[in-house]
Amino acid sequence: MTEPTLHHVACNDQSGGHSTAYWQWGDPRSAHVVVCVHGLTRQGRDFDALARALLKQTMGDVRVICPDVVGRGESDWLREPADYQLPLYAADMLALLAQVHRESAVGMLDYVGTSMGGLIGIVLAGQKALPLPAPVRRLVLNDIGPVLEPSALTRIGSYVGQVERHASLVDAAASMRNLSLGFGPHSTDEWLALSRHMVVSVAARTIDGAAKTDFAGRDVSGGPVTLHYDPAIATPFRSVTVQGAAQGEAIMWALYDAITARTLLTRGADSDLLSHASALSMTLRGPRARLIEFDGVGHAPTFVAPEQSAAVVSFLID
Repeated sequence: MTEPTLHHVACNDQSGGHSTAYWQWGDPRSAHVVVCVHGLTRQGRDFDALARALLKQTMGDVRVICPDVVGRGESDWLREPADYQLPLYAADMLALLAQVHRESAVGMLDYVGTSMGGLIGIVLAGQKALPLPAPVRRLVLNDIGPVLEPSALTRIGSYVGQVERHASLVDAAASMRNLSLGFGPHSTDEWLALSRHMVVSVAARTIDGAAKTDFAGRDVSGGPVTLHYDPAIATPFRSVTVQGAAQGEAIMWALYDAITARTLLTRGADSDLLSHASALSMTLRGPRARLIEFDGVGHAPTFVAPEQSAAVVSFLID
């Protein structure tokens, strides 16, 4: 399968529920499922290059599931902004995996998470009592860990939720590139591919700004366009206190230490979110992650470059 198919799953919340979208690559009957979850303001099509590399290596015998976390991409927006937090995101992943398992049994479960997606992965893999269809066998944490550098959080907070209009996809891509220098070098075509699913035509939005869920196949070659996520995802992010951050760090370390899955930690050598010292700590405790750092990259590697995707594929498929 050279292109993914779009699916939805009904999820619960305190305001009556929402729909979470996910992109599925590969053989829908394959027992080997790899879930790939994106960062704070991104969406599931970030993993197109990695999904294609996995399909090539396995000759198609894999299901690659790439969710649009609620509030992003093709998923619904939440009625209550305060719900944009890890507990609800993890609950949505459980609902998604239950649906995937009902459609065809999951025999082997791997997880790849970039930034926020990695934190969700730590929550899922660090709690044995959760109703996963199978234990997480292998876990890839991409430029994320229990300790987040405050300066990077300040940097991210300066732009998250600032959803502007752009005259065209090309203009929007240029703006995102300036904000995402940490992603490392990409060709113009690679960057446009990473940007295309990050925007939606302004005309496709309702007047009051609410998200629709019927954007698959939309034409964003013209304009104007706007970023395809709910600005309200910034609400809980910006409300974190010093005390809350310390408590969250302690909780995440406890979850990380409980992980039994074989773990790979990938890091941009210039990352400002995950320090080298924190990454080394993660190699010495809990699952004792294997660490790979990519030169010339900050936060976060995109797995578009062949050497990056190859590192992940070889870890998942050996």
